[in-house]
Amino acid sequence: MSVRIFMFEQTDSFALFPVKHFKRDSMIEECYRRKLTAILSMDVQGYSRLMEDDEAMTVHTITNYREMITSLVQQRGGRVVDSPGDNILVEFPSVVDAVQSGVEIQQNLKTRNAQLPENRRMEFRIGINLGDVIEQEERLYGDGVNIAARIEALADPGGIFISGTVYEHTKNKLGLQNEYMGEHTVKNIANPIKVYRVLMEPGEMVEGHRGKKFTFIRWRWMLLVVGIVLIVGLGAYSVWNFILRPSSSVLVTSEQTQEVKPLDKPSVAVLPFDNMSGDPEQEYFSDGLTEDLITDLSKVSGLFVIARNSAFVYKGKAVNIQEVGQELGVRYVLEGSVRKADDTVRITAQLIEASTGGHLWAERYDRDLKDIFSLQDEVVEKIVTALAVTLTEDEQARLKETQTGNLEAYDYAQRGWWYYHQFTKETNEEAQLMFEQAIELDDQYANAYAGLGFTHYEIWAQLWSPDSKSLDRAYEMATKSLALDDANPAAYTLLSHVYLWRRQHELAITEQERAIALEPNNSLYYRDLAEILIFAGKPDEAIPLIEKAMLLDPHYPVTFPYTLGFSYAMLGYTTSSSENYEKAIEAQKEALSINPNYLASHLILASVYSNVDRNELSRDHLAQALAINPQISLQALRERLPFKDQAMLKDIFDSLHKAGLN
Repeated sequence: MSVRIFMFEQTDSFALFPVKHFKRDSMIEECYRRKLTAILSMDVQGYSRLMEDDEAMTVHTITNYREMITSLVQQRGGRVVDSPGDNILVEFPSVVDAVQSGVEIQQNLKTRNAQLPENRRMEFRIGINLGDVIEQEERLYGDGVNIAARIEALADPGGIFISGTVYEHTKNKLGLQNEYMGEHTVKNIANPIKVYRVLMEPGEMVEGHRGKKFTFIRWRWMLLVVGIVLIVGLGAYSVWNFILRPSSSVLVTSEQTQEVKPLDKPSVAVLPFDNMSGDPEQEYFSDGLTEDLITDLSKVSGLFVIARNSAFVYKGKAVNIQEVGQELGVRYVLEGSVRKADDTVRITAQLIEASTGGHLWAERYDRDLKDIFSLQDEVVEKIVTALAVTLTEDEQARLKETQTGNLEAYDYAQRGWWYYHQFTKETNEEAQLMFEQAIELDDQYANAYAGLGFTHYEIWAQLWSPDSKSLDRAYEMATKSLALDDANPAAYTLLSHVYLWRRQHELAITEQERAIALEPNNSLYYRDLAEILIFAGKPDEAIPLIEKAMLLDPHYPVTFPYTLGFSYAMLGYTTSSSENYEKAIEAQKEALSINPNYLASHLILASVYSNVDRNELSRDHLAQALAINPQISLQALRERLPFKDQAMLKDIFDSLHKAGLN
């Protein structure tokens, strides 16, 4: 839901298709050349979390870092081949220069990161390979590139991993030690890859690498640690599991960990399908296919399907299926790959039982691109059959529905959703263009109308334009979408957004409930409904909904614990319950552990602490809120927030005024 109390921003709704910019009428050149070259691949660890926490600062930081990296690369005779998103691909004529440049890059990044708060540091992983590649129009393709990317995914944040071929060419030339990390079998590479870690500092000790193969020395240390754990027992396990365990992109509390348990229905996670085309600009297609499968499976009430946000945490990483199953609390995992070339596509998919690693079903499809929609239907049908799930008649009908038969229109819509999900004024404008082009190609494309409606809604919600008609245009697009397809959950959600801001709370609730009925595994829909209920004066009904959203999305973003804390705060105002206030405080603290600059959480804490007479803490959080946005005032909040019960609004304002807000 776009409503963010005090923040007036929308995050993470309808993140359907992460893509790169579409180039129409591109043709494969007849001439290309092969060459042996050193490939350096790098990306940012936890980039999605950084963008979620503070998009503008993340873009500013990565832009500055990319300029520094480009300069260092050029000094060593390298060339930046591509830099989409947080990825950077570089080639060097000399493998020695590639490794030296990698060391210089990491050393410079370490110095710059030391000047940033710990939660804003941007750590890159680097993988380097020496291999044969195809060069076409200054782009590089082939296994030489793919292996570098796979090695990068194995690397530590701030670290450099190299292939065996790189090691053999550099071991006596750089004065650096290398730690052998064993052979690794990676996706879609036929033979295991020997991997080494570069020890960048003189005298740096060989250390264990989490989750990778161990040398004999590291095994001895591991056995010692295991012995200590066995002696200490369950208490030590609890400390590790809930306190010392390396954090993921979000904080998961012990209470949530206990909730991740076998369910009364088959549970499945769809991991991001690998893009095997050799062209980074085709990444949108593999991500779009993954998203479509998640969406289709989410429509099946007999399944428990992990949300896209949590599934895409594993994108580009070498994963252990058993660990994924434990982390996400699912019994089954679907993974696969996509290779798209000209008008054909090859898709491999396998459904795995997480606890045993056994395959329930695996298939490879070689199809014409125009058959992509029927292929998706077939994959979903195979999964549902393998899990022995019975579909209702409505579900059978919905899964057979096709939004558009125009592949080019579908392609534009994919790009539109990706641009929309960036939540900036500029990318919102790009998203509008993509959706409009999709509609021009197919004026019966319901999902494209819904996407276009969301871009108009953002213009109004984010105050990007003084045009008051943007909300009306969003309503128009939602109703148009539903006229074409009355089973489109995205359109119902858009309609609920509009009704809430028009203070038509009951209509907003009804439309959001329809969205959930159509897609009962979408975590964002439950969070959206929870927020509507809070503003409608029903915070007690919101709590179980946001808790279910958290279960569906274990790697949830900051807005989830914020909404839970908002629910408990509003319940506290109506019941004067100290227990509800304490739960509100606990949830908002968790939100701030994910994003310390989340304005809404600071204001909720300022209000709640004021109500329980912890005035120093109240003033402190209000001061932090004003530091983030000095323009906050009671009048601005009064004009903006869509509360149905003005008495609730008065409780918040009285406590904020007591804390010092005017």
